[in-house]
Amino acid sequence: MNTKALYPLKFYPILKQAPWGGERIVPFKHIVSDLSHVGESWEISNVPGNESVVSNGDYAEKTITQLIDLFKERLVGNKIYQQHGNNFPLLIKFIDAKQDLSIQVHPDDQLAQKRNSANGKTEMWYIVEADPHAFLLSGFKKQIDKQEYLRRAYDGSICEVIQQHPVRKGDCFFVPAGQVHAICANIFLIEIQQTSDITYRIYDYNRKGIDGKLRQLHIKEAEDAIDFSSHDNKNIDYTFLPDRRNEMVNCPYFTTSVYQLTKPFTLPLQQLDSFVILIAYQGSFILKINHSDAVQVKAGESVLIPAEADSALISPQDGDCHFLCVHVDEK
Repeated sequence: MNTKALYPLKFYPILKQAPWGGERIVPFKHIVSDLSHVGESWEISNVPGNESVVSNGDYAEKTITQLIDLFKERLVGNKIYQQHGNNFPLLIKFIDAKQDLSIQVHPDDQLAQKRNSANGKTEMWYIVEADPHAFLLSGFKKQIDKQEYLRRAYDGSICEVIQQHPVRKGDCFFVPAGQVHAICANIFLIEIQQTSDITYRIYDYNRKGIDGKLRQLHIKEAEDAIDFSSHDNKNIDYTFLPDRRNEMVNCPYFTTSVYQLTKPFTLPLQQLDSFVILIAYQGSFILKINHSDAVQVKAGESVLIPAEADSALISPQDGDCHFLCVHVDEK
């Protein structure tokens, strides 16, 4: 058994172009790329064909799957490894929507397993930047049935029955599987979700993709995925105080908190039995765990702390730093 200590792991971003993508991600992450219309940066991914590769330290160039296979519960936690094996349970993204994304829905675990032998997709959004008057769509305004859904999906009036939510920096939304939604124009956000790439597009504004063709819709497939009892999803109300943990979402798939640190802070990890992901979106910090070397984490970077870490010392640089902290609480 490998006894070498693990360390905070960084990964190369996986950039995704999209017809709705903007130009914020590349400069925000301080990377060199000629790509335009970058809609997403997959920060940590175990989606087949899109596996994250380590960018720092002794395990550079290994995939996240190879690391889990090598370190098992030392990396992800005992319960998580028992439940998921070598499959990392979360997908972390930055998303830059210059234009509206499609009206869409994701299946729950039961339907995704039946159709694709895959996970469902419950997710959350944290708004990093939003232009004045920006909004997103999430949840029905009123109770509708399948017949009304199909009529509105086919005639393009589905947006009329989806709740519109004005957004600003710091807002947080929880989007369970089965809830119809869309990220809209001029929003830059962090998305935390189950490891899944199953999306059913319901309406896409008759828009053509990068290949010049109309993008495929999945109106009938979405019908069975929609939770018609779910409507009027509200912005999550949470406290935000400096130098402390501010929990936003606690669900079976992930627990997410937000931090603003003005001074060094020790994150206790012994009781978690889970990896921890820190997603920096403002400022920078130095991260130190166990006996490993310190790692600098800048805005636009994400770092994976292995489950075997007892604690993490986070020291802000040049003022304060802001980041999300994510772990999985397997029951």
